[in-house]
Amino acid sequence: MHLLGRNVIERLARFGYGARGIVYCIVGGLALLAALGRGGRADDSESAIRWVLAGPFGAVLVGIIAVGLLGFALWRFVEGLTDADRRGTSAKGLVVRAAHVGSAVIYTGLAITAGSLALGLGRRSGGGDGMQDWTAWLLSKPFGLWLVGFIGVGVMGGGVAFLVKAATGKVTDRLKLAGSQCWWAKPVGQFGYAARGIAFLIIGGFFIAAAWYQASSEVKGLAGAFAALRAQPYGWVLLAIVAAGHFAFGAFGLIQARFRHIDAPDIDETDDAVLRAIRPNP
Repeated sequence: MHLLGRNVIERLARFGYGARGIVYCIVGGLALLAALGRGGRADDSESAIRWVLAGPFGAVLVGIIAVGLLGFALWRFVEGLTDADRRGTSAKGLVVRAAHVGSAVIYTGLAITAGSLALGLGRRSGGGDGMQDWTAWLLSKPFGLWLVGFIGVGVMGGGVAFLVKAATGKVTDRLKLAGSQCWWAKPVGQFGYAARGIAFLIIGGFFIAAAWYQASSEVKGLAGAFAALRAQPYGWVLLAIVAAGHFAFGAFGLIQARFRHIDAPDIDETDDAVLRAIRPNP
């Protein structure tokens, strides 16, 4: 299983960081072009994948992206369940690990969408209604209003965490680079995490608005966050900054693909790693 010290899950994780990085480079690049009036479209990850699909060798490239995103989702599951990053069982550690599992679910869905598009099974046009559909379902359930509001608070909390990480400069803590080598990687990561933090705050606000008004139509994803920025005074400037930040987030993903420290159990060791992570300390 092991080759050059890297196991299967580590290879998939690095491939996944790269695939996610490429997607966000496209998302940010297209949104930046839209902000500058040079074409492009301020939209979400699925639209970026569809943009790739429309180009030369689109189905093949999207298929590769799908495999990469699935690898990233697997790594997030392993990261959260086995505590591969040594987050521990403190309240903060458990929240971070739970967020990684949630991220795994989201990227699994995006990987399935990309795979369907690569195989010609996707919808003809992108749709942002999926999020609204399950929000409407949730609102129809007992305590659904509170659950939607709680999701909004959680998403906003993630945004705050991104902003704190950007402000403190801890984005490079898990890179296998000496401090003197991080001068070029750190500002890219800080800019990217700050932009993602702003987007998360806006998206979380949409969920809270949906709970307040009991209207699933209030829920919007990244495309909605971009649109909200564009609607502000000097909105094209705000959109351009946040779009460039998403491009930086994608570029930092490519840096992570190469330099991130990944201490993952191999596939045949994962079950034991999960048991060790959840077993109470003697």
